[in-house]
Amino acid sequence: MKQKLVLVGNGMAGLRMLEHLLKLAPERYEITIFGAEPHPNYNRIMLSSVLAGGADLKEIIINGLDWYEEHRINLFLGHTVKEIDTAARKVISDQGTEAAYDVLVLATGSDPFMLPLPGAEKEGVIAFRNIQDCQTMIETSGKYKKAAVIGGGLLGLEAARGLLHLGMDVSVVHIHPYLMERQLDEAASRMLQRELEAQGMKFLLSKQSEAVLGRGRAKTLAFTDGERVDADLVVMAVGIRPNVELAKRAGLSVNRGVVVNDFMETSKPGIYALGECAEHRGIAYGLVAPLYEQGAVLAKKLADVATEGYAGSVTSTKLKVSGVDVFSAGSFREQEGARVLKFQDEVEGVYKKLVLKDDRLVGAVLFGDTSDGAELFSLMKKGESVAGREKELLLGVSAGTLPKGGGTSRLEACADDEIICGCNGVDKGTIVKSIQEQGCTSVSQIKACTKASGSCGGCKPLVEGLLQIYAGDAAVNVKEGMCGCTTLTRDEIVGEVKRMGLKTIKEVMNVLGWSTEEGCTKCRPALNYYLGMLWPEDYIDEKESRITNERYHANIQKDGTYSVVPRIYGGVTSPAELKKIAEVAEEFEVPMVKFTGGQRLDLLGVKKEDLPKIWEALDMPSGHAYGKTLRTVKTCVGSTFCRFGTQDSIGMGIRLEKEFERLNTPAKVKLAVSGCPRNCAEATIKDFGVVAIDGGWELHVGGNGGVHVRATDLLCVVKTEDEVIEWSSAFLQYYRENANWNERTSTWVERVGLESIKNALESREERLALRDRIRNVLDLTTDPWKQIISEPELRKNFEPLASDSAV
Repeated sequence: MKQKLVLVGNGMAGLRMLEHLLKLAPERYEITIFGAEPHPNYNRIMLSSVLAGGADLKEIIINGLDWYEEHRINLFLGHTVKEIDTAARKVISDQGTEAAYDVLVLATGSDPFMLPLPGAEKEGVIAFRNIQDCQTMIETSGKYKKAAVIGGGLLGLEAARGLLHLGMDVSVVHIHPYLMERQLDEAASRMLQRELEAQGMKFLLSKQSEAVLGRGRAKTLAFTDGERVDADLVVMAVGIRPNVELAKRAGLSVNRGVVVNDFMETSKPGIYALGECAEHRGIAYGLVAPLYEQGAVLAKKLADVATEGYAGSVTSTKLKVSGVDVFSAGSFREQEGARVLKFQDEVEGVYKKLVLKDDRLVGAVLFGDTSDGAELFSLMKKGESVAGREKELLLGVSAGTLPKGGGTSRLEACADDEIICGCNGVDKGTIVKSIQEQGCTSVSQIKACTKASGSCGGCKPLVEGLLQIYAGDAAVNVKEGMCGCTTLTRDEIVGEVKRMGLKTIKEVMNVLGWSTEEGCTKCRPALNYYLGMLWPEDYIDEKESRITNERYHANIQKDGTYSVVPRIYGGVTSPAELKKIAEVAEEFEVPMVKFTGGQRLDLLGVKKEDLPKIWEALDMPSGHAYGKTLRTVKTCVGSTFCRFGTQDSIGMGIRLEKEFERLNTPAKVKLAVSGCPRNCAEATIKDFGVVAIDGGWELHVGGNGGVHVRATDLLCVVKTEDEVIEWSSAFLQYYRENANWNERTSTWVERVGLESIKNALESREERLALRDRIRNVLDLTTDPWKQIISEPELRKNFEPLASDSAV
């Protein structure tokens, strides 16, 4: 019988430990995870990239919901564990959910430190720690322009860079006389400051914040010296502290963090801790590499695999601060009895400082060129003499190149436990093993196998260097494909599928040389869509290749329940329809019924096993609020009631919705119809928007009202409703046939250009051909619930599992 393992914390440290454990002992534990945030495991290091526009929120997800489902993990998102009953061996969340444990792992991370300033409770004062903070900054930048970031460390500078990207006027406030004093000496810090000032940042150094001023919302940040700076947004990035309150209440030994031994055991039997909340030998680590090392040790311990335990970590910091590379390690301050070597090139923006004591390297700072960081750190850890090599170490040799006269490269000399990819905690040994034992011959294959270079990409040159050393002539420079399983792009895959008539996902993978037998969560849904789009009459949809929401035809919520949205055409309903929805909500005790932004009713909190019965009782089409399909067609009342309306927007909206319901698309699609240029239905931020004018209709494309707001482009002006249907059919089918999987129309229109779309749709003959193809597809589709309701075998998919929760 499986033991019960409960993990409190759904972050990077705990999930990396689980990944190791599932490889070592995949069947030993029934696993339950509680995560306080309503998101699956994501890379917190990449939040600054999201803020700066270098990555999308979905791109920083490390383990998607499908991963939890694949490993039959009970996942409770949005649940904060409030109590550990050590006598009964169970945990209880703030929502009343209980979970028994044989093994309990605390990975509660840390909390941002908020300065106790007067006014810190005001709206517009936040930390920079999670996705919600990121979203708040993005939303605020659309309404306000002045921001102050308190804290001149790495996190503060990254927050400031992101806010600059969002168009805000940013001042960085720091209590010290120079930036990043924990990682850099003053010379390197001044060079960094000049680089950042050139990017547009402003700095207020040696400033102590006194109060946040403003009525209700932050407006000004005041300092103890009497000066002030305007700030509609105040971001505090002044440090973190281990989240230990839960452990304290449970009676565990706690200092700064939860006290653990070399095997990550706490003071109570069966309870372990790791990550930022743990304190080992008096140290609570905040960098990712030590946390991953702890996770590897704990996974072995829980799998009964021999391990020497965790002996602590020697840490280094290799960072890219707003595009500038910096590295520091060890004791880099000038100290008694030490020699200091420096090299500074103001033209190239390079600075190097080495600190030596008794002929051993004890500290280093690199700015601008950090390629020698890995070797210097390795020398520091080994403690070997560097006598006679000082000049060579200071001036350096590019990583991966051979010194004059032959010999081994610097990367080759690095220890196997040297961390190469800091974002994902991948060491040199793991990368070398992927090359020598798993046959990886390209950076993309190494990325797919180990995750190295899969986040910020800063370590890619080091990965390339290792590839050259250990793969030799077998190393290939492969272009990036659709995912790590293939080097082929979307267009190449679609072209080959059409040319060779490939009709199944397995066939595509075999014929086109997929590197992984089953593919991954990125390519399987994409192939499933492409095959359905190319062969609508022949292809049998692979339900197992769809995401969780599409498999259950409902939106999964953070507590593991589902949301049901029946189709309400154009936002127009009737008393009979409303009565039916109300009766169903009462019968199944639906916790919440809410009007959506798309003018529909959402039944929230539905149990998975009740989904077929609810749809049967509703007897209404699905609103497809869960899939990559047509979602909604929003309308205003138009000429039917409004004194400004020039056309029947309600009728047009209903016609469009009935025309395209059930349509599968590369990404979700939203439509809207406004009855006059006042645009009450917000048609100009939709994927396809229709705006009524005197004597006709404006057709708009490529809008988005989400995180990256984009106004539409005007496609054309037409006179009749039939022309609206003709052009919308042609546009949507052209998008279906040419966009990448998961690519919204807003991104697609920007990528291919509006003119290319206009040219493709210019010929009426081609528009009618596209219209016929989209109608053929729609004729072959049915509402999924009609099939599920009528086939008992399909209903079994909705029966609760013993380990069922959020997936």
